[in-house]
Amino acid sequence: MNFWFSIFRQTGRNLRQTWTTQFMTCLTVSLSVLIFSFFYLIYLNMLSAGDKVTDDLRLVVYLDEEPGPEMQKQLRLKISQFDQVQEIKFISREEAYARFAEQLGDNRDVLTDMPTDFLPASIEVIPLKTLRSLNQIKLFSEYLATLPGSQKVQYGQKWVERFYYFTQLLSIIVLLSGILLILTATFMVASTIRLTIFGRQEELELLKLVGATNNYIRTPFLLEGILQGLIGSLLGLTSLYILFQWTARHFSGAGFLDLFTFTFFPPGIIATVILLSIVLCTVGSYTSMQKFLRI
Repeated sequence: MNFWFSIFRQTGRNLRQTWTTQFMTCLTVSLSVLIFSFFYLIYLNMLSAGDKVTDDLRLVVYLDEEPGPEMQKQLRLKISQFDQVQEIKFISREEAYARFAEQLGDNRDVLTDMPTDFLPASIEVIPLKTLRSLNQIKLFSEYLATLPGSQKVQYGQKWVERFYYFTQLLSIIVLLSGILLILTATFMVASTIRLTIFGRQEELELLKLVGATNNYIRTPFLLEGILQGLIGSLLGLTSLYILFQWTARHFSGAGFLDLFTFTFFPPGIIATVILLSIVLCTVGSYTSMQKFLRI
Protein backbone atom coordinates (compact mmCIF):
# COMPACT_ATOMS: atom_id res chain seq x y z
CA MET A 1 0.00 0.00 0.00
CA ASN A 2 2.79 2.44 0.90
CA PHE A 3 4.49 1.60 -2.39
CA TRP A 4 1.48 2.56 -4.52
CA PHE A 5 0.72 5.60 -2.38
CA SER A 6 4.25 6.84 -3.00
CA ILE A 7 3.97 6.01 -6.72
CA PHE A 8 0.76 8.02 -7.11
CA ARG A 9 2.29 10.90 -5.16
CA GLN A 10 5.32 10.93 -7.46
CA THR A 11 3.04 10.82 -10.51
CA GLY A 12 1.00 13.75 -9.22
CA ARG A 13 4.19 15.68 -8.55
CA ASN A 14 5.42 15.06 -12.10
CA LEU A 15 2.12 16.25 -13.53
CA ARG A 16 2.16 19.43 -11.43
CA GLN A 17 5.74 20.31 -12.33
CA THR A 18 5.22 19.90 -16.08
CA TRP A 19 1.49 20.67 -16.32
CA THR A 20 1.80 22.95 -19.36
CA THR A 21 3.65 20.29 -21.35
CA GLN A 22 1.29 17.62 -20.06
CA PHE A 23 -1.71 19.72 -21.10
CA MET A 24 -0.39 20.30 -24.62
CA THR A 25 0.44 16.61 -25.00
CA CYS A 26 -3.03 15.59 -23.81
CA LEU A 27 -4.61 18.12 -26.18
CA THR A 28 -2.56 16.81 -29.09
CA VAL A 29 -3.47 13.21 -28.33
CA SER A 30 -7.17 14.10 -28.02
CA LEU A 31 -7.05 15.97 -31.34
CA SER A 32 -5.42 13.00 -33.05
CA VAL A 33 -8.05 10.65 -31.60
CA LEU A 34 -10.77 13.07 -32.73
CA ILE A 35 -9.45 13.19 -36.32
CA PHE A 36 -9.03 9.42 -36.55
CA SER A 37 -12.40 8.68 -34.95
CA PHE A 38 -14.17 11.27 -37.10
CA PHE A 39 -13.13 9.71 -40.40
CA TYR A 40 -13.52 6.18 -39.07
CA LEU A 41 -17.08 6.98 -37.96
CA ILE A 42 -17.94 8.33 -41.41
CA TYR A 43 -16.31 5.31 -43.04
CA LEU A 44 -18.29 2.81 -40.94
CA ASN A 45 -21.57 4.62 -41.57
CA MET A 46 -20.90 4.83 -45.30
CA LEU A 47 -20.21 1.08 -45.38
CA SER A 48 -23.48 0.50 -43.55
CA ALA A 49 -25.29 2.78 -45.98
CA GLY A 50 -23.63 0.99 -48.88
CA ASP A 51 -24.92 -2.36 -47.59
CA LYS A 52 -28.45 -0.96 -47.52
CA VAL A 53 -28.12 0.47 -51.01
CA THR A 54 -26.69 -2.72 -52.48
CA ASP A 55 -29.58 -4.66 -50.95
CA ASP A 56 -31.70 -2.91 -53.59
CA LEU A 57 -29.11 -3.15 -56.34
CA ARG A 58 -30.55 -4.47 -59.59
CA LEU A 59 -29.37 -4.47 -63.16
CA VAL A 60 -32.05 -3.63 -65.72
CA VAL A 61 -31.63 -5.04 -69.24
CA TYR A 62 -33.81 -3.21 -71.80
CA LEU A 63 -34.90 -5.44 -74.70
CA ASP A 64 -35.79 -4.81 -78.32
CA GLU A 65 -38.82 -7.05 -78.12
CA GLU A 66 -40.83 -8.70 -75.38
CA PRO A 67 -39.57 -12.30 -75.12
CA GLY A 68 -41.88 -15.28 -75.20
CA PRO A 69 -41.80 -18.17 -72.70
CA GLU A 70 -39.17 -20.14 -74.62
CA MET A 71 -36.96 -17.06 -75.05
CA GLN A 72 -37.33 -16.21 -71.37
CA LYS A 73 -36.11 -19.70 -70.49
CA GLN A 74 -33.05 -19.27 -72.72
CA LEU A 75 -32.30 -15.84 -71.27
CA ARG A 76 -32.54 -17.17 -67.71
CA LEU A 77 -30.09 -19.92 -68.61
CA LYS A 78 -27.64 -17.49 -70.21
CA ILE A 79 -27.78 -15.10 -67.22
CA SER A 80 -27.21 -17.95 -64.76
CA GLN A 81 -24.20 -19.10 -66.78
CA PHE A 82 -22.27 -16.00 -65.68
CA ASP A 83 -23.05 -16.46 -61.98
CA GLN A 84 -25.85 -17.45 -59.67
CA VAL A 85 -28.28 -14.58 -59.07
CA GLN A 86 -30.83 -13.88 -56.42
CA GLU A 87 -33.71 -13.14 -58.79
CA ILE A 88 -34.51 -12.72 -62.48
CA LYS A 89 -37.74 -10.94 -63.32
CA PHE A 90 -39.15 -10.18 -66.77
CA ILE A 91 -41.05 -6.89 -67.05
CA SER A 92 -43.54 -6.57 -69.89
CA ARG A 93 -44.35 -3.30 -71.63
CA GLU A 94 -47.66 -3.06 -69.76
CA GLU A 95 -45.98 -3.68 -66.39
CA ALA A 96 -43.36 -1.03 -67.20
CA TYR A 97 -46.17 1.41 -68.05
CA ALA A 98 -48.02 0.64 -64.79
CA ARG A 99 -44.82 1.16 -62.75
CA PHE A 100 -44.08 4.44 -64.47
CA ALA A 101 -47.62 5.67 -63.86
CA GLU A 102 -47.35 4.74 -60.18
CA GLN A 103 -44.06 6.63 -59.88
CA LEU A 104 -45.63 9.74 -61.39
CA GLY A 105 -48.33 9.72 -58.73
CA ASP A 106 -50.59 12.74 -59.08
CA ASN A 107 -48.87 13.67 -62.34
CA ARG A 108 -49.91 10.50 -64.14
CA ASP A 109 -52.32 12.56 -66.26
CA VAL A 110 -49.40 13.26 -68.62
CA LEU A 111 -49.75 9.65 -69.80
CA THR A 112 -53.38 10.01 -70.81
CA ASP A 113 -52.71 10.10 -74.55
CA MET A 114 -49.74 7.75 -74.46
CA PRO A 115 -50.02 4.09 -75.54
CA THR A 116 -49.51 1.54 -72.80
CA ASP A 117 -46.74 -0.19 -74.74
CA PHE A 118 -44.44 2.74 -75.47
CA LEU A 119 -41.92 1.63 -72.84
CA PRO A 120 -39.52 -1.23 -73.68
CA ALA A 121 -39.72 -4.64 -72.08
CA SER A 122 -36.91 -5.38 -69.67
CA ILE A 123 -35.26 -7.91 -67.39
CA GLU A 124 -34.53 -7.06 -63.77
CA VAL A 125 -31.56 -9.02 -62.42
CA ILE A 126 -30.79 -8.90 -58.69
CA PRO A 127 -27.28 -10.30 -58.07
CA LEU A 128 -26.26 -12.19 -54.98
CA LYS A 129 -24.54 -10.21 -52.24
CA THR A 130 -21.31 -12.02 -53.08
CA LEU A 131 -21.34 -10.22 -56.44
CA ARG A 132 -21.30 -6.64 -55.21
CA SER A 133 -17.79 -5.32 -55.95
CA LEU A 134 -17.57 -2.60 -58.59
CA ASN A 135 -15.46 -4.69 -60.99
CA GLN A 136 -17.78 -7.69 -60.72
CA ILE A 137 -20.84 -5.53 -61.37
CA LYS A 138 -19.17 -3.97 -64.41
CA LEU A 139 -18.27 -7.39 -65.80
CA PHE A 140 -21.80 -8.65 -65.17
CA SER A 141 -23.26 -5.56 -66.86
CA GLU A 142 -21.04 -6.07 -69.92
CA TYR A 143 -22.09 -9.71 -70.08
CA LEU A 144 -25.80 -8.83 -69.87
CA ALA A 145 -25.32 -6.35 -72.73
CA THR A 146 -24.39 -9.31 -74.97
CA LEU A 147 -27.70 -11.11 -74.41
CA PRO A 148 -29.89 -11.59 -77.50
CA GLY A 149 -32.17 -8.58 -78.02
CA SER A 150 -30.40 -6.46 -75.38
CA GLN A 151 -30.51 -2.71 -76.03
CA LYS A 152 -28.99 -1.24 -72.89
CA VAL A 153 -28.07 -2.21 -69.34
CA GLN A 154 -28.52 0.18 -66.41
CA TYR A 155 -27.73 -0.13 -62.71
CA GLY A 156 -27.07 3.47 -61.67
CA GLN A 157 -23.49 3.23 -62.94
CA LYS A 158 -22.38 6.77 -62.12
CA TRP A 159 -23.85 6.77 -58.63
CA VAL A 160 -22.44 3.32 -57.77
CA GLU A 161 -18.98 4.26 -59.06
CA ARG A 162 -18.92 7.56 -57.16
CA PHE A 163 -20.05 5.85 -53.97
CA TYR A 164 -17.40 3.14 -54.38
CA TYR A 165 -14.58 5.61 -55.02
CA PHE A 166 -15.73 7.77 -52.10
CA THR A 167 -15.53 4.81 -49.71
CA GLN A 168 -12.09 3.98 -51.12
CA LEU A 169 -10.97 7.56 -50.44
CA LEU A 170 -12.36 7.36 -46.92
CA SER A 171 -10.44 4.14 -46.25
CA ILE A 172 -7.19 5.88 -47.29
CA ILE A 173 -7.99 8.86 -45.05
CA VAL A 174 -8.76 6.54 -42.13
CA LEU A 175 -5.41 4.79 -42.66
CA LEU A 176 -3.51 8.09 -42.78
CA SER A 177 -5.29 9.46 -39.71
CA GLY A 178 -4.52 6.20 -37.90
CA ILE A 179 -0.84 6.63 -38.72
CA LEU A 180 -1.10 10.23 -37.46
CA LEU A 181 -2.60 8.96 -34.20
CA ILE A 182 0.20 6.42 -33.75
CA LEU A 183 2.96 8.94 -34.42
CA THR A 184 1.40 11.70 -32.35
CA ALA A 185 0.56 9.58 -29.33
CA THR A 186 3.93 7.86 -29.29
CA PHE A 187 6.26 10.77 -29.96
CA MET A 188 4.40 13.47 -28.01
CA VAL A 189 4.21 11.36 -24.86
CA ALA A 190 7.83 10.27 -25.33
CA SER A 191 8.90 13.92 -25.60
CA THR A 192 6.95 14.87 -22.48
CA ILE A 193 8.43 12.03 -20.43
CA ARG A 194 11.90 12.88 -21.73
CA LEU A 195 11.55 16.49 -20.55
CA THR A 196 10.39 15.28 -17.14
CA ILE A 197 13.34 12.92 -16.89
CA PHE A 198 15.84 15.62 -17.84
CA GLY A 199 14.35 17.96 -15.25
CA ARG A 200 14.59 15.37 -12.48
CA GLN A 201 17.71 13.42 -13.50
CA GLU A 202 19.72 14.33 -10.42
CA GLU A 203 16.81 13.54 -8.10
CA LEU A 204 16.25 10.18 -9.80
CA GLU A 205 19.92 9.29 -9.47
CA LEU A 206 19.77 10.22 -5.78
CA LEU A 207 16.72 7.98 -5.29
CA LYS A 208 18.68 5.14 -6.86
CA LEU A 209 21.61 5.74 -4.50
CA VAL A 210 19.37 5.55 -1.41
CA GLY A 211 17.94 2.19 -2.50
CA ALA A 212 14.94 2.97 -4.71
CA THR A 213 14.16 0.11 -7.10
CA ASN A 214 13.88 0.50 -10.86
CA ASN A 215 10.15 -0.23 -10.68
CA TYR A 216 9.69 2.52 -8.09
CA ILE A 217 11.39 5.04 -10.38
CA ARG A 218 9.87 3.93 -13.66
CA THR A 219 6.24 3.27 -12.66
CA PRO A 220 5.26 6.98 -12.27
CA PHE A 221 6.37 7.66 -15.84
CA LEU A 222 4.37 4.69 -17.11
CA LEU A 223 1.34 5.98 -15.22
CA GLU A 224 1.79 9.35 -16.92
CA GLY A 225 1.65 7.65 -20.30
CA ILE A 226 -1.45 5.69 -19.31
CA LEU A 227 -3.18 8.85 -18.07
CA GLN A 228 -2.27 10.75 -21.23
CA GLY A 229 -3.77 7.99 -23.36
CA LEU A 230 -6.89 7.64 -21.22
CA ILE A 231 -7.66 11.35 -20.83
CA GLY A 232 -6.70 12.20 -24.43
CA SER A 233 -8.89 9.46 -25.91
CA LEU A 234 -11.83 10.33 -23.65
CA LEU A 235 -11.60 14.01 -24.61
CA GLY A 236 -11.36 13.15 -28.31
CA LEU A 237 -14.29 10.72 -28.26
CA THR A 238 -16.40 13.06 -26.14
CA SER A 239 -15.77 15.90 -28.58
CA LEU A 240 -16.73 13.63 -31.47
CA TYR A 241 -19.94 12.56 -29.72
CA ILE A 242 -20.92 16.19 -29.11
CA LEU A 243 -20.22 16.96 -32.78
CA PHE A 244 -22.24 13.89 -33.83
CA GLN A 245 -25.23 14.92 -31.70
CA TRP A 246 -25.06 18.51 -32.97
CA THR A 247 -24.98 17.32 -36.58
CA ALA A 248 -27.87 14.90 -36.04
CA ARG A 249 -29.92 17.63 -34.36
CA HIS A 250 -29.34 20.35 -36.96
CA PHE A 251 -29.23 18.33 -40.19
CA SER A 252 -31.89 15.68 -39.59
CA GLY A 253 -35.06 15.78 -41.66
CA ALA A 254 -35.84 15.53 -45.32
CA GLY A 255 -32.70 15.37 -47.42
CA PHE A 256 -29.74 13.18 -48.18
CA LEU A 257 -28.83 12.56 -44.52
CA ASP A 258 -32.35 11.28 -43.89
CA LEU A 259 -31.93 8.51 -46.47
CA PHE A 260 -29.60 6.58 -44.15
CA THR A 261 -29.46 5.94 -40.42
CA PHE A 262 -26.17 7.27 -39.08
CA THR A 263 -25.09 5.87 -35.74
CA PHE A 264 -22.27 6.46 -33.28
CA PHE A 265 -19.62 3.90 -32.39
CA PRO A 266 -20.79 0.80 -30.51
CA PRO A 267 -19.23 0.28 -27.05
CA GLY A 268 -16.74 -2.27 -28.41
CA ILE A 269 -15.15 0.20 -30.83
CA ILE A 270 -15.09 2.95 -28.19
CA ALA A 271 -13.27 0.64 -25.79
CA THR A 272 -10.85 -0.37 -28.57
CA VAL A 273 -9.99 3.26 -29.42
CA ILE A 274 -9.40 4.07 -25.74
CA LEU A 275 -7.27 0.96 -25.24
CA LEU A 276 -5.27 1.66 -28.41
CA SER A 277 -4.59 5.22 -27.27
CA ILE A 278 -3.47 4.01 -23.83
CA VAL A 279 -1.17 1.39 -25.35
CA LEU A 280 0.42 3.89 -27.77
CA CYS A 281 1.03 6.45 -25.04
CA THR A 282 2.41 3.79 -22.72
CA VAL A 283 4.76 2.61 -25.47
CA GLY A 284 5.92 6.21 -25.97
CA SER A 285 6.57 6.54 -22.25
CA TYR A 286 8.41 3.22 -22.07
CA THR A 287 10.67 3.92 -25.06
CA SER A 288 11.57 7.32 -23.66
CA MET A 289 12.51 5.78 -20.31
CA GLN A 290 14.59 3.09 -21.95
CA LYS A 291 16.52 5.68 -23.91
CA PHE A 292 16.97 8.56 -21.48
CA LEU A 293 16.52 7.18 -17.95
CA ARG A 294 20.02 6.26 -16.81
CA ILE A 295 19.33 3.86 -13.96
